Amino acid sequence: MNHAFVTALAEASETAESLAGRIGLHPKTVARWANPGRIPQTRHRGEVARILGKDVADLWPDALRREPVWFRPWVDIEREAVALRAFQLAWVPGLLQTEAYARVTFHGQPLSPAEVDDLVVARIARQGILTCDRAPTTVIVIDEQVIRRAPAGGRAIMAAQLARLVTCAELPTIQLHIVPRDAPTYPGLDGPFTIAELPGGTRVAHVDSQAQAQIIDQAAQLATLERRWERIRGEALSRSQSLDLLREAAAAWT
Repeated sequence: MNHAFVTALAEASETAESLAGRIGLHPKTVARWANPGRIPQTRHRGEVARILGKDVADLWPDALRREPVWFRPWVDIEREAVALRAFQLAWVPGLLQTEAYARVTFHGQPLSPAEVDDLVVARIARQGILTCDRAPTTVIVIDEQVIRRAPAGGRAIMAAQLARLVTCAELPTIQLHIVPRDAPTYPGLDGPFTIAELPGGTRVAHVDSQAQAQIIDQAAQLATLERRWERIRGEALSRSQSLDLLREAAAAWT
C-alpha cells in the first residue's frame, strides 16, 4: 500500500470519493492510487498534491524519476554499491558521459524529444554517485574503439567527452583502463556488463544486449562474469598508460 497517499488523505479529511469529486475522476480511479506503483497522470498529480497539502514527491516519489522503469532497480543498486567494475565495448559508459554525448547515444531511436530529455537528465543524475561522500570504488575498462569512433554529433562532442574522461580518470576513486585496438580477440567482445558490490559483500551484475537488459544475482552466472572480468582487465593497459592514450586521443579530436 502507498501509505503516504493514504495518510495524506486522512490528514486532509478526504476520501477517495471526495477527492474524486473535486478533480472530476471516478472514485475507483482515485482509490487505485493507494496501491504501489499506481501514479496519477501528470495533469492530475499537482492538483491532488495541492488538495492534500503535500508535494508530489512525498506522495509518489517514482513520478519524478526519469529513468525507464525497467532500469530503476539497477539505479538503486548503483546508489548502494561500495564498488563497481564495468566493461564497455562500444560506448562511453553512462556514468562518464557528457550531456551532449549522452544525447547522441539515442540518435535514430524511436523516441520523442521529451523522452530523450528525460533519459539524458536521468543519466546525468546517476553520475552523482561518483563524487558523493561515499563514492564507490569504480574500475572501468573500455575498448579503444570507444574513443576512436565519432559520435553522430561530430568531433566537438567527442573532444569534450574525452576531456571529461581524462578528468574522471584522474579522480582517486576511479580507475579507467583501455583495451588497445591491437589486442587479440578477448571475452569483452561478447558485450558490456557491470558488477556491483554492495555493503556486506553481496555482488550483483547488470548485462546489456540489443533486446534487453537484466540484473544477475545467481552465483554461477556471477562467477562466469567475474572470470570474464579478470581476463578483460588482463588485456587492458595500465592506469597511467590508459591516461596517456586518453590524452593523445583527446588532442586528436580537437
